Amino acid sequence: MDKNITELQIKGKLMDMLPYEVVWINKDANFIYVNDKFSSTVGYSKKECSKLSVLDINITVTPESWKKHWQEVMEKGNIKFRAVHKTKKGKFYDVEVYAQKFSYNGKNYLCGIVNELTESIFHKNLIDNTHSIANVGGWELNLQDGSILATPCALAILNTEDVEDLTPPKVIYKFKNSDRLKFLLGQVIRKGISFNELLESNDSPSKYIRVVGKPIFKGDKIYKIQGVYQDLTEIKQKENDVNLYKNIIDNAQDLIYVYNDKGDLLHYSKSLIQKLGFSKKELDQMGMFDLDKSVTQEFYQSHFAELREKGLHRFEWLVSRKDGTKFPVDITASHLRYNDEDYSCAVVRDITTKKMRDLELYEALEEIKNLKDRLENENEYLQEEISNKINLNNIICNSEAYKSVLIKVDQVASTDTTVLITGESGTGKELLASAIHSNSKRKNRPLIKINCATLPKELIESELFGHKKGAFTGAIAHKVGKFTLADGGTIFLDEIGELPVELQPKLLRVLQEGEYDELGGTKTIKVDVRIIAATNRNLKEMINEGLFREDLYYRLNVFPIYNIPLRVRKDDIPILAQFFLEKYSAKAGKSFKRLSSKTIDALLNYNFPGNIRELENLIERAVILENGPTLKPGNWIPESEMLPSTSDFKSFDAKQRDYIIEVLDFTNWRVSGPNGAAKILQMKDKTLFAKMKRLKIEKQIGLKL
Repeated sequence: MDKNITELQIKGKLMDMLPYEVVWINKDANFIYVNDKFSSTVGYSKKECSKLSVLDINITVTPESWKKHWQEVMEKGNIKFRAVHKTKKGKFYDVEVYAQKFSYNGKNYLCGIVNELTESIFHKNLIDNTHSIANVGGWELNLQDGSILATPCALAILNTEDVEDLTPPKVIYKFKNSDRLKFLLGQVIRKGISFNELLESNDSPSKYIRVVGKPIFKGDKIYKIQGVYQDLTEIKQKENDVNLYKNIIDNAQDLIYVYNDKGDLLHYSKSLIQKLGFSKKELDQMGMFDLDKSVTQEFYQSHFAELREKGLHRFEWLVSRKDGTKFPVDITASHLRYNDEDYSCAVVRDITTKKMRDLELYEALEEIKNLKDRLENENEYLQEEISNKINLNNIICNSEAYKSVLIKVDQVASTDTTVLITGESGTGKELLASAIHSNSKRKNRPLIKINCATLPKELIESELFGHKKGAFTGAIAHKVGKFTLADGGTIFLDEIGELPVELQPKLLRVLQEGEYDELGGTKTIKVDVRIIAATNRNLKEMINEGLFREDLYYRLNVFPIYNIPLRVRKDDIPILAQFFLEKYSAKAGKSFKRLSSKTIDALLNYNFPGNIRELENLIERAVILENGPTLKPGNWIPESEMLPSTSDFKSFDAKQRDYIIEVLDFTNWRVSGPNGAAKILQMKDKTLFAKMKRLKIEKQIGLKL
C-alpha cells in the first residue's frame, strides 16, 4: 500500500465499525485501503486486497472506462452509480457505490462507500438503469403473468428489437447449446437454482455471452426471475489469442524469456524446465541475474540500451544449466513496449549441433591440408613406385607429365576418401574413377556411374535416392536408387556441377551422415558408399554465383585430382593414337597396323581442344576414310589452330634467368655502377647478386664489377 497513506490507515480503523463497505483507491485503480466489511464481503483478506485493483472486483470496469470514471470524480467531486462486484469464489452481487474525491499530502484519492443492493431495489431500478458498461444488459421475467422486461442493451446483445424474443421458449434458440440454456432456465424457474454460464450464440459470426439468472422470492414462492446478458466476445477472443500465443510459446523448442529492464523474469516457455533442469517453482522465483551469474549490470544495461535504440539485439552466448554445465546459444532479443514500460522478449536457440558441424568442417579442412602436405613430401618417393598396375582400364601413359596424376590415383585408391576429379571435357575422368575403384578394397562391389548432366531435373532425385510407389505422379512402382545399389561399393557422380541446388543438401547429408530418405518413404536408409565426383566446371565460381553449396564443395574436395589436358601430355599422343587405330581397325574389318611418321607429326602439331575424346573420334573417322596397313595424313586431319601449348612455355625462373643473362651480356657482365646491369634492372647490386646465385648464373671470366 501507498506509504503516504499510513496516517489515514490509522484513522481508517474507525471505518471498520461502519456497516458499509469502504475502499480507498489511487489513480491507478489500486486499493490502498479496505475496511473489514469490504474484505468480508469479497472474501479476500486485507493483505490480498492490497494487491488487487478495481478491475479485479468490478466486472463492468475496463482500463479505458476507469480513466473516464476517475476523471469524472476528480471534476465533480463525487458521483453515485451502480455496478456488479465479483467475490473471490466467483459469486456476483449488485452494489450501489458513492464515490468521493479527497486529497492527502498533495495526492488525490477516491473514497468509495459500497452498499449491496437488495433484490427489491434491483427490481425497482432494473429498467430505469441500463448497464451499458462492458456490454451488460438486464432482464426480468414475471412468472405470474409471463411478461418480460429487458434493457435496450440486453436486446442489442441478442440481436433483436422484440422483447418477446427473450422469453424462455424463444431465447433458448438464440444459442447453439439450446438444451443447456433450457435446462438452466427450468432449474431457476422450478427450483430457484441460480445460474451463471458462458454460452455461444447462433449469430454469424457467433458471440460469447455470459447468461446470469437468479430467482426473486415472495415468501417461499418464486414469482420473478431476474438476469443479465453480458457480451464477452471481445474478451473471449483476447483470451483465446492469449492462450494461443501462450501455447505456441510453451510448445516452442527454442527457449523463450520475457524480461523487464530490471532483469525480472516475467514469462518463459516450458522448454526452460527441461533444458535448464530447474523446476517451475524455482524458475518462478528467479530473475536474469539468478539464472546467469555471468550477466553483469553493465552488460544488461547496455543490452537494453541497444534494444531501445535498434529494436533488436542478436548475439551468441553460453547458457548455464542447473548442474553447472553450459551450452552455446544464438539469442535474438526483441524490444517490447507495454504500459509505458520496456520489455525484452528473447528467443534462445541451442546451436550445439551447428558448432559441432563447424568443428567437423574445420577438422575436415585440416585433414585436407595435412593430406596435401603429406602427398607433397611423399611425391618424390612415389615417383619410383609407379608400376604397370596403374595403367588399368585403358589408361595409357608414356609422358612424365601424366605420371603425377597416376601417382595420386595410386595414393588414394586404397582409402575410402572422397575424390573430386576436375579437368576439361574429354580428358578421361571416368577412366580415373574406374582405376580408383578397381584398385580399392571395394573392387568386388559395384561401381555405379551417374551423369548428372544427362538426367532431367525432375527425375535426378528419384534416380539417385529412389522412390516409393505413389510418391509422385507417374511413380507406379517402387524404384531403388543408385545409392542403394552402390552400397558397399563406389558411386561415380560425373558432371557434379550440374546437380540442382535444391538437391545438394541431400547429397551433403549422405557425405556427412551416410544416410538419406527415399521420395515418399518413411524410414531413413543407411548406406556405406564411397563417392567419386567429377566436373569440368569451376565450382568455386559457382559458389560465388550461388549455384553450388560451399559446404558440399569442401566435403567433395577432400582429395582433388586435376586431370591434365592432352596438349600438356603430347608424349602420349602416338601411343593413344596407335591404341585407337587398332581398336577401330578391328571393328571396321580393316588391316591398319601403324601410323606414318607424317601422321604422328601432324597429330603432335594439333592442340586437341576436345582432348582424348577428340583424338579417338579423329582416328575412328580416319579408319573409315583411309585404307591400310599404314595410316597416312589425309583430309581427316584438322587444320592446325596451333595455339601454344603449355609445354611450350618456360617457367618464370627460367624466363628471369634468360633475361638477366641477356642484360649482363649487354653490359659486358658489369653488375654495379651507372652502366651496370643492376641499374638497367632497377634493383640494388646486392639483390641482383642474390638472384644470380639463386638462378645459378655463373660469373664469366673477365667479369667487371
